[in-house]
Amino acid sequence: MATVKSDIEIARAAHLLPIRTIGEKLGVPEDAMLSYGPTKAKLSHDFVASLKNRPDGKLVLVTAVTPTPAGEGKTTTSVGLSDGLNRIGKQSLVCLREPSLGPCFGMKGGAAGGGYAQVVPMEDINLHFTGDFHAIGTANNLLAAMLDNHIHWGNALGLDARRISWRRVVDMNDRALRSTVCSLGGIGNGFPRQDGFDITVASEVMAIFCLANDLEDLHRRLGNIVVGQTRDRAPVTASELKADGSMTVLLRDALQPNLVQTLENNPAIIHGGPFANIAHGCNSVVATKASLKLADYVITEAGFGADLGAEKFFDIKCRKAGLEPSAVVLVATLRALKMHGGVAMADLKAENVDAVRAGCANMVRHIENLKRFGVPVVVAINQFITDTPAEMQVVSDVAAEHGTEAIVASHWADGGAGTEELARQVVEVVESGEASFTPLYPDDMSLWDKVKTIATNIYAASDISAEQAVRNRFALLQENYGHFPVCMAKTQYSFSTDASAKGAPEGHVIPIRELRLSAGAEFVVALCGEMMTMPGLPRAPAAEAIHINEKGEIEGLF
Repeated sequence: MATVKSDIEIARAAHLLPIRTIGEKLGVPEDAMLSYGPTKAKLSHDFVASLKNRPDGKLVLVTAVTPTPAGEGKTTTSVGLSDGLNRIGKQSLVCLREPSLGPCFGMKGGAAGGGYAQVVPMEDINLHFTGDFHAIGTANNLLAAMLDNHIHWGNALGLDARRISWRRVVDMNDRALRSTVCSLGGIGNGFPRQDGFDITVASEVMAIFCLANDLEDLHRRLGNIVVGQTRDRAPVTASELKADGSMTVLLRDALQPNLVQTLENNPAIIHGGPFANIAHGCNSVVATKASLKLADYVITEAGFGADLGAEKFFDIKCRKAGLEPSAVVLVATLRALKMHGGVAMADLKAENVDAVRAGCANMVRHIENLKRFGVPVVVAINQFITDTPAEMQVVSDVAAEHGTEAIVASHWADGGAGTEELARQVVEVVESGEASFTPLYPDDMSLWDKVKTIATNIYAASDISAEQAVRNRFALLQENYGHFPVCMAKTQYSFSTDASAKGAPEGHVIPIRELRLSAGAEFVVALCGEMMTMPGLPRAPAAEAIHINEKGEIEGLF
C-alpha cells in the first residue's frame, strides 16, 4: 500500500516555475513584478493602477457548510477549481487570503490548501510570506504608541483614558493578552490604564487594508480610525494624532498584491487575511479587482461557513467595492455532514446514510441563504477516501431537491483533474447569466435592524437581544454611522451562539454583547455571545510538533 504523503511533503516535491514565468501567463511584464526570491513577487502599484480600464472577468466565491473538526476544505477546493478551469481551457486565477500565524501554530493549521491542490511555496506562504501581516501589526501598534505618547506629553486633544478603544495586536493566539494594564512603572512610562490585544487578523487596520481601493483610499481610511473619546465623548481620530501618514508609509509596500502559483503552475494571488468569525473574512479588494482584470475567471474564498464569510463577502466587500459575483460554490464533506447529523468524530469512517441525510439540513440552510443574495449555487462534495456512493447520492439528491447541482470533486488526491466536472458546471452556471446580486439589507436600514435581519434571515434566529448599555450604544452609533454595514463576530461552529448546536438550529435568540466602531473600515462590529477577538491556543497546540529536521527542513507544518 502506497504511503500517503503529507501536504508539506507534496509541496516540497513540487516543480515550481520562476515567478516571472507565472506572471507572463497573466501578461504581467517583468518590471511590474517586485521579486521576493525566485517564486514570490508583488505586483507594483503602477501596474495595478494601469489595469483600471480593462474589462472584468467573472467572480466566483467558494464558501462552505458550517465548519466541524472533520474539515471542509474551502482553500483546497478554491485551488483545485482554479486548476480545473485552466485544464478545460479557461483562463483562471485563484485569489486567496494570507494565513495567520495564530492557527498555523494553534489548531487549524495553515491556509495554503492541501494534498494536490495547494499554492506554493507552502512553507513561505504559511510563515511570514512577504511580511504583510508584520506591516499591518506594526502600523496598528504605531498608532497605539502615538496615542499613549500623546497622553504622556500633555494630552492636548483631551483624550479620556477611560474611553480609549484602540487596542494593540499580535499575530498569535495568546489569551493572556486579552486584557492587560499598560504604562506601569512610574511617571516616565506614561499614565497607567487598562488595555488589551487582539489578534492581527481581527484588527481594524487589517480590515482597512483589505477594503481600501488604493494608497489614497488607505490613507483616508486610516485617518478616520476612532481611537477613543474625550470627556465630552467627542471622537478622537488617528488623523488628529497625526499618525495616518506614517501608518500609510508602513503599509505602502504591503498593499501590493502577492503573486505565487499552484502545484500545477497556475497563477495565484494571495493578499490580506481577516478571520470571518471575528472580522469580515475576505482577501483584499486591491487583489480581487486586479485579478478580475487579469483573468476570465477569478476564484476567491470567504472564511468559515457561508453564514459568516459569504454573508460578509456579499454585504461588506461586494457592497463597498462594487463587485458582482456570478456564482457560489458551497463546499461540503460527507464527514462534516455526518457530524451535523449527530455522528461522533471517532465514527466518521463508517457508512451512515441516515446521518448524512440528517446533516444535509445544514447544507440546505446554507443553499437557501446564499440564494437570498441572488447568486446561483453549486455544491462541491470534497471527496474523502472513506466516502461511499450511497452517501454521495444522498447529498446529490438533497441538493437537487433545492435546485442545486452537487458535484463530487477529488482535487485533494487528483489536483485539477479531479475538478474538471465541477469546473464545467461552474462555467455553465456563470454563462447562464442567472446571477442578479443584491445585498441582504439596504444602507439606510438602522444598525439594530441590520443585525436583526442577519440573525433572523441567515441564522434562523427568532430575535436578537442586548443589555440596555448595548442598546444605548446602538442608538449612539446610529447618529453618525447608521449607514455602515455590520460585521457579526460569532462562533463559526453553529448558526446559533452555542458552538455545540450542530445541524440547522432555529428559533434561538442571538445575544449582542458589545458594539465596536470601525470608522476607517466603515463597518460596525457586533460581538455575539462569548466571542473573543483574541483566540487562545488549544491544550496541545500544533506548535509542539513543528520543528526543523536534520536536513534543515521544516516538519509538522500543515
